[in-house]
Amino acid sequence: MESDSSLEKRSVVDDSAPPANKPHLATQDVDVAAELTAGKDFVLDPEQAARVRRKIDWHLMPLMCILYMMQFADKTTLGQSAVLGLLNGPHSYLNQAQFNWLGTIFYLFFLLFEWPQNLALQYLPVGKWMSINILVWAIALLCHAAAKTFGQFFVCRMFLGICEGAITPGFMIVTSMFYTRQEQTQRVGYWFLMNGAAIILLGLVAYGTLHIHSTVLEAWQWLMIITGIITFVVAVLFWFFFPDSPANAWFLTPEERVIAIERIKVNQAGVENKHFKKEQFIECLKDPKTWLFFFFSAISNVTNSLSNQRQLIVAGFGFNSLQTTLLGCVDGVVEIIVIFCTVTSAAYWKNGRAYSGFLAYCVAILGSILVNTLPSSHRVGLLFSYWISITSIAPFVIMLAWVGSTTAGHTKRLTTNAIVMIGYAVGNAAGPQYWEKKYQPRNHVPWLILSICWAVSALLLLATRAYLARENARREREGPDDRWEDVYVTEKRPDGTLVDKKVDKAFLDLTDIQNRDYRYVL
Repeated sequence: MESDSSLEKRSVVDDSAPPANKPHLATQDVDVAAELTAGKDFVLDPEQAARVRRKIDWHLMPLMCILYMMQFADKTTLGQSAVLGLLNGPHSYLNQAQFNWLGTIFYLFFLLFEWPQNLALQYLPVGKWMSINILVWAIALLCHAAAKTFGQFFVCRMFLGICEGAITPGFMIVTSMFYTRQEQTQRVGYWFLMNGAAIILLGLVAYGTLHIHSTVLEAWQWLMIITGIITFVVAVLFWFFFPDSPANAWFLTPEERVIAIERIKVNQAGVENKHFKKEQFIECLKDPKTWLFFFFSAISNVTNSLSNQRQLIVAGFGFNSLQTTLLGCVDGVVEIIVIFCTVTSAAYWKNGRAYSGFLAYCVAILGSILVNTLPSSHRVGLLFSYWISITSIAPFVIMLAWVGSTTAGHTKRLTTNAIVMIGYAVGNAAGPQYWEKKYQPRNHVPWLILSICWAVSALLLLATRAYLARENARREREGPDDRWEDVYVTEKRPDGTLVDKKVDKAFLDLTDIQNRDYRYVL
């Protein structure tokens, strides 16, 4: 059991604040929500809570969905460009090996800058920091159109990798700030399924670029310019309209901010704390579930190279460039349906997150086996088998929401997010390397690797669930934890008088291990 010595070390008792025997915390040690809720006897009205949730949905979800759509579209423009002349056009600037390395370079720099990005998310306003990264991202994407050598493409992809490190962790933090644990799985699913919308958008834009007759720019360059301009506009919108937390959300009234914070009290995880806590960082590194999530993220994302290779895979089945580009839109539709169905089942199937992900992997493995065993003459069968394998994307979405709903303590949550996304980068960096030209057009070895990775990832989901269920059972045997029921902060009023204010346990910035009443969702 976690010792409460950390509380004693950081407790501050002001002798002039009666009575002096109350356990106190310094204001920087508690959650930012404590400033709005400390000392208030607030009863949450379900109707008001539902109204505020709808208001949050209307202001957050459109922006998050649009940005996630564009960030996925932007990073997969490279794969789309492969059939638009980048590899086989009149001016072939890259060979297959360089093309694969550009996919790896993106994630290597994502990996190198993931921890600094998460530190920035801890210290800086989340919305503003993401806006800056989106702006740099848009400029780097536009620069792709001017690139002529591998070195120039290298630099462009480098900046894309650095900037993407702020987006998914930022979204994970914002989702956990504004939504209850029950709501988080679906909300993460909503913004993540925009990857499918991005594939549709990219396919339609790419199809349009094939009909632009220009002697100055090739189709793949037009693709980079169009998507870059859209992303630039999104960066501006984010700067002005995306909130940093429910404590200062511009679209909520002061009363609605309190309601928004009281709504998520059930999470027992607070909103945020802008001070780095070393003890939470160390606890994160010692927590077994951190590494279960890490290895799942790394192994499951070795297979994410499908997103860059999908155009080449479909072309290898015997379809021409126009057909491949249009069929790519179907990939997006399938991804939207798969993610929506999987996260919905995970949200409504009681304690069924791991089971939903496991079933999705079973379907994906079936698809990969069919791709490897059907004869080359059955190109329609191969195409449908490939589409079946797209179900493999859904379990990662469940895991992203699961991380946020099983981790408490702001520094610990950010550290866990960073470790999970480092795993994501490791897997994605390794993924492109096994798609070697000698395996084309059927890619039997890559598809075998995909099957193995999906099987291991499915088992890791079940192992994570078993560990969390065992931990919940242990805490049930321990009984209630009343160590944190009467903790106060001392507030100094303008007239100089000191007032004690009781802080709810949910807003003490406790970790999921410190708070023994915390129960892990399964």
